[in-house]
Amino acid sequence: MPLSELKQFLGCSTPKAWVEKALQEQDLLLIDHAHCEKKAASTAMQLMFRHPTRANLLTKMSRLAKEELIHFEQVCRIMRQRGIVYDHLDACRYVGGLRQLVRTHEPAKLMDTLIVGAFVEARSCERFDALIPHLDESLAKFYSSLLKSEARHYQDYLSLALGVAMEPGATGLQDYHQRIALVRDLEVQLICAEDSMFRFHSGIPTKANLVNTNKDVKYEQ
Repeated sequence: MPLSELKQFLGCSTPKAWVEKALQEQDLLLIDHAHCEKKAASTAMQLMFRHPTRANLLTKMSRLAKEELIHFEQVCRIMRQRGIVYDHLDACRYVGGLRQLVRTHEPAKLMDTLIVGAFVEARSCERFDALIPHLDESLAKFYSSLLKSEARHYQDYLSLALGVAMEPGATGLQDYHQRIALVRDLEVQLICAEDSMFRFHSGIPTKANLVNTNKDVKYEQ
């Protein structure tokens, strides 16, 4: 899938200020990237456990979970090579903010959860693409290798959401498109608003956050 289609799905591009901050905080970026891959695998597994009768979902989420865990291992390997210790990080507001839009009744809850997943994967892919031209050769090559799978994950989530919407007695195509528009609007707000915390999916760094500090990062001695 062309990245232009994915970028069109998103409501905005990553702000330049976030890219600049990411280049200053590459160690912290990698730590949070590892957390993102692990959380993505966990989300896929949770969906499999909650919806054991949905064969198509099981197939797509099983593959996604395996790929995300491989990516997690790859990021951890890069971190070890660079002397960065994997450690706990508090999550930023991004995913939690998007999940506030998820309805509580089924099948709307599942459809909304899948749409949120599509936006998270799409934003991850878009940010990889934004970073690649500015990274060292090794990290740029690794992030380039992730683009195809992350784009496919976005498509998988979106196709599953559409399938749920079109089931008999479900919310239908109009609601599907309305929910995408609703999540897109909030996603843009989260990406373009100032954010006191720097993470892979954080918003525009505040002025205080633009100062290059590594207090969240632990290094091997």
